[in-house]
Amino acid sequence: MAKVFRPSTRESNILSKIESSKEHARRTAIGGLKDCIEPLSKAIAMKLIENKLVETANKPGLEQQIAKSLEKLSQADDFDIDFQCSPFRQVVANPHVVSLYLTAFVIEQLINHKDVVDIYGSDEDIYTCINKQVVKFLP
Repeated sequence: MAKVFRPSTRESNILSKIESSKEHARRTAIGGLKDCIEPLSKAIAMKLIENKLVETANKPGLEQQIAKSLEKLSQADDFDIDFQCSPFRQVVANPHVVSLYLTAFVIEQLINHKDVVDIYGSDEDIYTCINKQVVKFLP
């Protein structure tokens, strides 16, 4: 049986605080992205290649594509971010917005880049690899 939602109860206050904290964490992560685009893109590209998830003929080109995607993310509005991430929202339970955005970028767009030979691994493998690097640079 579905739970009845009553906006005037203590439950609604708790739900509101949880939603506010999630939105604050999202804004903080995207805001902090501008300071670490270059080192983050290098770290992600290196780990994707080391873990044999991305096969490329041009590592600097891969770094550049990831950096462009991060720059685009730092300037995107909420709708564009949600639109890009929506097919992969169920990859993990509590995804990091930057990791999820980059996972979607790698799987949907980077595979069509001329320098990328192929992309291997599952969506979860790619997300995990990217997320390990993102959490080193962003909260």
